[in-house]
Formats: sequence, structure tokens, C-alpha cells
Amino acid sequence: MRAIAEPRRLEILRVIRGSELSAGEIASHFDVTRPAISQHLRVLSDAGLVSVRKAGTRRLYQSRPEGLAELTAFLDEFWSDRLSVLKNVSDAKERRRQDNGDDR
Repeated sequence: MRAIAEPRRLEILRVIRGSELSAGEIASHFDVTRPAISQHLRVLSDAGLVSVRKAGTRRLYQSRPEGLAELTAFLDEFWSDRLSVLKNVSDAKERRRQDNGDDR
């Protein structure tokens, strides 16, 4: 979650979605230094959201669909659980209101 909390990292994931790019190519999309982009890429890689492949002296980055799928599954489960709790609270309030004869 921390890896995607930084807006620039989300934008990096958008830039590399469906392609494999070097850090320099990725950095060309941003108004920050290449070392700053490399640091963001390291965080994304450590989180399992980006893979790195060496091609000669270059490192090529691409998004990892399986890493993103794990994140999506976590978020889906998280929100599903929270929405269930909210529904239960709402249903309980509605029952109390009906039991008290309140038709609002």
C-alpha cells in the first residue's frame, strides 16, 4: 500500500502499463531527476508491482500483472469486508427505527 501511496508511483505504473521501458524513458515523462525515478522504481519493484530485466547495460521495467492482481484482490477483500460491516450497521439502525415506529 505504501508503494502506491505516492502519486508519482501510480503514474509510473500507468506509463509502463503494457510496455517495457528503461528508467530514462520513464523519467522523460516526469519533471524530476532520473535518480528520483529510479528510487520510485526500486520501491515499486520491492513491493512486487514492477519487474526488472537487464538488457546489456540497461535495466528495463514493466508492471507485474500478478503483483497488481494481488493488490486488487486485497483491496476488493478489504472493501467487501468494510461494506458488509456498513450494511449490517445500516440494517440494524433500520430495524431499530421500524421497531420504534419511526417511518422516516
